[in-house]
Amino acid sequence: MKKILVANRGEIAVRVMNTAKKMGIKTVAVYSEADRLAPHVKMADQAVLIGPSASSESYLLGDKIIQVAKELEVDAIHPGYGFLSENSKFALACKENGIVFIGPDSYAMDLMGSKLAAKETVKQYNIPMIPGLDEAIQDVEHAKKVAQEIGFPILIKASAGGGGKGMRIVEKVEDFENQMQRAVSEATNAFGDGSVFIEKYIGSPRHIEIQILADTHGNIVHLFERECSIQRRHQKVVEEAPSSVLTPQIRQAMGLAAVQVAASCNYVGAGTVEFLLDENKNFYFLEMNTRLQVEHPITELITGLDLVEMQIRIAQGEVLPFKQEDLKINGHAVELRIYAEDPLNDFLPSVGYLEEYILPSGTGIRVDNGIEQDMEVPIYYDPMLAKLITYGQTREQAIELMIDAIDQYKVKGISTTLPFGKFVMQNQGFRDGNFDTNFVKNYYNPELLKMQNQEEEKIAAFIALKQYLEDQKQLRLPN
Repeated sequence: MKKILVANRGEIAVRVMNTAKKMGIKTVAVYSEADRLAPHVKMADQAVLIGPSASSESYLLGDKIIQVAKELEVDAIHPGYGFLSENSKFALACKENGIVFIGPDSYAMDLMGSKLAAKETVKQYNIPMIPGLDEAIQDVEHAKKVAQEIGFPILIKASAGGGGKGMRIVEKVEDFENQMQRAVSEATNAFGDGSVFIEKYIGSPRHIEIQILADTHGNIVHLFERECSIQRRHQKVVEEAPSSVLTPQIRQAMGLAAVQVAASCNYVGAGTVEFLLDENKNFYFLEMNTRLQVEHPITELITGLDLVEMQIRIAQGEVLPFKQEDLKINGHAVELRIYAEDPLNDFLPSVGYLEEYILPSGTGIRVDNGIEQDMEVPIYYDPMLAKLITYGQTREQAIELMIDAIDQYKVKGISTTLPFGKFVMQNQGFRDGNFDTNFVKNYYNPELLKMQNQEEEKIAAFIALKQYLEDQKQLRLPN
C-alpha cells in the first residue's frame, strides 16, 4: 500500500496516520467544517473537506468518501472506530470500487453486528451463553413466561445495540411490557431496528474482552484480555490490561473461546470478543466488535505490537508473523478516556474554547490525542478528546504513574473526566481489584470528588503560602 485514506477524525485519525507514516505510507484526511484546524488535517499528506459539521453530512457520507479515495488514487481506507467502521455496506462498496477496506468483510460484519445472529453462530462451539431467549421477541406473553422461568431481574437488549442504547433492566414481571416497549422504541430510534431479546441479568459482572487478530491464511491468535468494567452509562471510561482477576486457566479458556468466535464467521483483521465474568468467575459470550477498539493501546503496551500496523499488514495479505505460543504478557497498562464531560454534573457534555491544553510526558506515559490548545471543542461528535495511557512492570506502578500523569495534564476552558480518573486510581476498591461494572454506583459520588478537589486546593494553597513566606524571608536577609 502506498496511500491510505483515514475515514475518521480526532485521536484515532492521528493514531492511524502515525503508524502509516512509520510504514512509509502516504495518508489522506477527510474533514468537516468544524475540523478545519484539527491535528489530523494538518498531519495528513492530503486533506479534503468532506462536508458541513454534522457527521450525517460529512463523516458518514460513505459514497462521497469513496469518491474522494478514487480521485486521489487511494489504495485502502482505514475507518478507525465509530462512524463507518462497522457499516457493512460501506465495506462492500469499498471492495466493489477496488479499494481495500482495512477491516473484516461485510459478511462477518453483518453476522456479528446482530447480537442474535452472533449468538446463533457461535453456539456450535459450546461457548457459554447467558441464559435467555435468543431470538427476537415476537410474542410478548411467551417472552414474559420465559423471563419468569429464567428468574427476575432480566435484561431486555436491542439486537443491533451498543453503548447502552435499547437496554432495560426489569426487576419484576409487572414492569416487563412497559420496559420492553421503551427498549423497542429506543432501539428503533438509535439503530433503525427494533428487534429486542431477553437474557438473565447478571447483577455484578466484570466486563472482560479479548483482542484477536486473524489473517487471510486462516491463522487466528488472541492477544489476551482487557478489563473494561469501569463504566458510566454502560460506556467505558477506564480500562486496563491484563485483568487483575483472571487466572491463567480462565485466560486460556476465554482466549480459545474468542478465537473460536472469530473462526465461526471467517473473521479477518483485528477484532474484539466481549464477555461478562460473574462473581464466581464464570464467563459468558456477550458480542463481537468488528473493528479496532478505543482501548487497543493497553494491549499494544503489554504485547509490544502495533495493532494498526497489524491491520494494515493483514489487509495487504501478509501472514501473521507469530504464533499463539510466541505471545506473552509483559507488564501492566491502564487507560483513561479523556471525555469533555463534567463528572461533577452527571457526566454531561462540556464544550467550549480550550484556553489551556498541556499534555503530560515521561517514561511509561502515552497520550493518544486529537485536539490542541486554542481550539473549540465541537458539539457535533463523541466527546472523547484523548486517551491517557500509562505502563509499568506492575499494576501498582501503572496506577501510580497514571495519578502522576493526570496531575501533569492541564486543561482549562472545559470540564473533563481527568478528576474522575484520579478518583478511580485512588479508590481502594479499584486498587484492590474489588470492583465490577457497578463501580460508579457503588463507589462514586460527585460530593466525594468535590471534597477531594477542595483538599487538593487547600494543600496547593498551603504550599504556595509556604513558598511565599520563604521567598519573603530571603528578601529580608541583610546583604
